[in-house]
Amino acid sequence: MIYIFIIIAGLILDRLSKIYAINNFIGNPIEGPIINLTYLENRGAAFGILQDRRIFFLLITVGIVCYLIYYFIKNYKNNPLILNVALSFIISGALGNFYDRAFNGYVVDFIEISFVNFPIFNIADIFVTIGCGLSIIYILFIHEEN
Repeated sequence: MIYIFIIIAGLILDRLSKIYAINNFIGNPIEGPIINLTYLENRGAAFGILQDRRIFFLLITVGIVCYLIYYFIKNYKNNPLILNVALSFIISGALGNFYDRAFNGYVVDFIEISFVNFPIFNIADIFVTIGCGLSIIYILFIHEEN
């Protein structure tokens, strides 16, 4: 099933990229014209908000991921492809950052856009963002109220 592949591939890509960042970017950032690779330990949420609220984030993530998995399993046969792909991306990204919080106490971020002032992020964040973007497209252009 493509959805399980998306979740597993996202987790593997996220883990491998974070291991690479840990081994190569601590104290040795790479600066480029478009992207900087800068190691950061994020102990908060998006944009670093709610620093040091690890238990809160772990509990919220478990609750949200459990609900998304329940909803997905219950409805995947009736959902359009775009919604199932969106949910798969969100679940994968959420689990990737959950792993970091659970085992490290922080999330490893390392991708920084060099030409704008934007927070440093990681592959799991990209997966969540793509999933949310696809969800928005689904809600705005595909979903029909009954």
